[in-house]
Amino acid sequence: MILAAGYGTRLWPLTIDRTKPAIPFMGRPLIGYVAEYLARYGFDDIVVNLHHQPESVRAALGDGSDYDVRFHYIAEPVILGTSGAIGNARALLDDGDAFVVINGKLATDIDLTEALETHRRTRALATLVLRPNPLRERYSTVAVKDGLVTGFGGYPPSDNAGSAPGAAQNERADSGSRTEGDGGRPRGDDVPLMFTGIQVLDPRVFDLIPPGVFSHSVTDVYVPAIARGERVAAHVSGGSWYELSTVRRYLETSVALMKREGRDVERGPGSTVADGADVTESVLWEDVQVAEGAVVRRSVLGAGVRVERGEVFEDVAVVRAELVSAEQARGVEPPEKGLKGEPRGSNFVAPIPE
Repeated sequence: MILAAGYGTRLWPLTIDRTKPAIPFMGRPLIGYVAEYLARYGFDDIVVNLHHQPESVRAALGDGSDYDVRFHYIAEPVILGTSGAIGNARALLDDGDAFVVINGKLATDIDLTEALETHRRTRALATLVLRPNPLRERYSTVAVKDGLVTGFGGYPPSDNAGSAPGAAQNERADSGSRTEGDGGRPRGDDVPLMFTGIQVLDPRVFDLIPPGVFSHSVTDVYVPAIARGERVAAHVSGGSWYELSTVRRYLETSVALMKREGRDVERGPGSTVADGADVTESVLWEDVQVAEGAVVRRSVLGAGVRVERGEVFEDVAVVRAELVSAEQARGVEPPEKGLKGEPRGSNFVAPIPE
């Protein structure tokens, strides 16, 4: 199951015309990237929960044939949270076998085979895939003893506790926090562990999820389950891991992965960059046009954006101004956690904070 019902407020204005799982990422919808990851490990039936702008996900993914999988959509008229969503999909998931649940905003190469082996060996209610957090970024800590999760804490103390982690930081963490698989411990007992948003679940978990109401996996399922003596296994994994919940993380992750391929610009279908334009470290969605003499650096340009000669866009997210105007005309206010911006000609331009 891919959890895909969130609003994506921190990605606004990029999510103004589509929900977070449907935004383009490395040449396919973000959730399609996650589906391809699951398919590499033999998962070909994938449940996707829908709530906010569900039609944008269906339009982006179709039936799954483009990704060699079958998608099974399940609607949440009222959003149900991380465990409520799993309970709502019980009819599709509860066939007696363990199943994998993953957040729909991840890019990773974590080895799922090793995580499944840990789950089978421990016979746990759930196996949480963890990774070391040597930079002590703002991800909640997970306490582990003898291969089992014993509790969940707040953010680890850090001199940079107020800063948001980006793909560049995650890239550095990747190089310094690789561990052996099969639930290995991180290098150094003082390195905190964090949850990756990937978990293997036994069908027994359905009996612990409050039916039909909003609930969170950690607070409403795992914490009380551990208190009653249930085994929640910890699988500490190496590998690269990126979480794309903000525009900064989305951009930096895209650029980091593009540079591995020897490039630093992503052009969506129908997008054109004129000779003489200066475009670097940027992501262009579909039908973007960049004119000769324009400059685009470290930016994300949404669908249909036009960059005219002489315009300079640096460290910004740009969408068509008409999209924002249409929202305002309907009385829809920008989300509090979204980027702040202003109209600039035919575009709405929002600076991307560090």
